[in-house]
Amino acid sequence: MRRLDPFDTALLAALQRNARQTADALSAAVGLSPAACQKRVKRLRDDGVIEREVAVLDPRAVGRRITVIVEVSLERERIEFLDAFKRRMLQAEEVMQCYYVTGESDFVMILTVPDMSAYEAFTRRHFFAEANVSRFRTQIVMDRVKVGLSVPLDAAASGSAP
Repeated sequence: MRRLDPFDTALLAALQRNARQTADALSAAVGLSPAACQKRVKRLRDDGVIEREVAVLDPRAVGRRITVIVEVSLERERIEFLDAFKRRMLQAEEVMQCYYVTGESDFVMILTVPDMSAYEAFTRRHFFAEANVSRFRTQIVMDRVKVGLSVPLDAAASGSAP
């Protein structure tokens, strides 16, 4: 992949704040013509720098009142067991994010459920029913202090700002 220039970085920063901006708004923000902005955004999408554009919902507004952080340790870490667990988490609608990590646990995930009985049902389906899960640790989120997926775009990644 080619290196991002300062205009690419400025476009990405603007899009991370609001992906629904028009080409005219992006043009004003980064100092390129609307057509140049459109071409660059298309290239950033085609190159996979922009993975996807989504609406970010407040889970509580759609009945998901509880956010849970879970650490999972597997009994065996052979590739087929890791891949099977990853596939199950990809299919689990409750799981918002899942990371294969180093350290004491094998996976850390963030999920959202309507209530504790729904979380218990999730654990029965995905942890207790799975012979390869040796333990899991649950933390219930008390307050959403900062939520987002924005990636910091420092000048070192692309050179100087436009």
